[in-house]
Amino acid sequence: MLHGPLLKKILVFAMPLAASSILQQLFNSTDVAVVGQFSSHQALAAVGSNGPIINLIVSLLIGLSVGSNVVIANNIGAGNKAGVKRAAGTTMVVAAAGGLLMMIVGQFLARPMLELVDTPPDVIDLATLYLRILFCGMPLVTVYNFGAAILRSKGDTRRPLYILLLAGFINTGLNLVFVIVLHMSVAGVAIATVIANAVSALLVVRLLLHEEEPFRLRPGELGIDMGELKRIMRIGLPAGLQGMVFSISNVCLLSAINGFGSVASAGSAACLNFEMYSYFLINCCGAAATTFVGQNYAAGKLDRCHRVFAICMGLSVASCGLGVAIFTWQSGPCLSIFSTDRAVIAYGVTRMHWVLAWQWLASSYEIAGACMRGMGHSTQPALLTVFGTCILRLVWVFAVSPHYHDFGILLAAYPISWVITGTMVIWAYVVVARKARKRLTASLPALDK
Repeated sequence: MLHGPLLKKILVFAMPLAASSILQQLFNSTDVAVVGQFSSHQALAAVGSNGPIINLIVSLLIGLSVGSNVVIANNIGAGNKAGVKRAAGTTMVVAAAGGLLMMIVGQFLARPMLELVDTPPDVIDLATLYLRILFCGMPLVTVYNFGAAILRSKGDTRRPLYILLLAGFINTGLNLVFVIVLHMSVAGVAIATVIANAVSALLVVRLLLHEEEPFRLRPGELGIDMGELKRIMRIGLPAGLQGMVFSISNVCLLSAINGFGSVASAGSAACLNFEMYSYFLINCCGAAATTFVGQNYAAGKLDRCHRVFAICMGLSVASCGLGVAIFTWQSGPCLSIFSTDRAVIAYGVTRMHWVLAWQWLASSYEIAGACMRGMGHSTQPALLTVFGTCILRLVWVFAVSPHYHDFGILLAAYPISWVITGTMVIWAYVVVARKARKRLTASLPALDK
């Protein structure tokens, strides 16, 4: 990551990561599709409407995994092998502990959270069952994601992809058996997802147990290094809180969407799958930006950091733009994968036109914020995203939308917030980059920047 042309290396890093994220989302998409086709639209709404709530719970842990990625990448760039080992061990202990905590707390909070977002009465029992089963697998989700973050920090995105490919096939096969053959509906798809997550977690742990030093995990040496934990928390906690608050705004929007009934909830849930696929194209470019900038910034190569920003921004806008164009163009056939109900599809098409078609705008703040986190600045993009995206959406839901009982007007909060947030975060990146160059010039005038 520190030498030579960047475009090919970023593509080699980002493409398997994008495929991994899409495969992970396929777990939920397969759940939605199977219950939508072989059960009822209530079951479809129960599974799909849990997405924002699940994201709310895991966002903090995923944010911490970003912190681990940056800290390990910085240690690699600085040639600190002992730091890499300490950070990797700390990462896995935090993953296991955080996942267990989420599993326990989630059993008590599942139904209250669904009630808080006004889940329709004909859906809430099924949604609660699905959510509680998924919480049982939360330790598996966190162990996989934190373990994959360790591998990504050194540029390995292929093996996590292979693991998820296998887990995806297992999930799909079990979905069909549990729902079509055993008629387990929502419970069946939830259990299948937990089993698939178990496979992915066990395989990534197996890789790390046999990995080369300093990335190898030795059970007897695992523990929390307070110095590395503080660094991980300093970067990961703001990113995680940003994700949580971001998810809170989506949960509030979910509550407003549920106000249109279970059919609207089902249509929105179906469209959300394509939004997640498109977002992962942005997210993989952001992960590449964080890792590449993290190593080059630690090595004092700011010009390469700027090139990483430009390349990742271009790739993100182009790939996401192409994806949303295809999905929106074929909106009817795409949505029919999840439901054949015309009313459900109509709501899904409306969301595609108001939200999905403009999702490429989110590249602006995602890539700029990712580069800032790679430079060790995680608080600024978090605060700006909370203000520009989350607060604005909440104002829209409670102050604007009530005057227009229109599904499209409600969803307009998304593209408006993306434009405002992107403008602020890009400007913040420019300011941070200028200050970094001044510091580097003053402290290391002879360094090849």
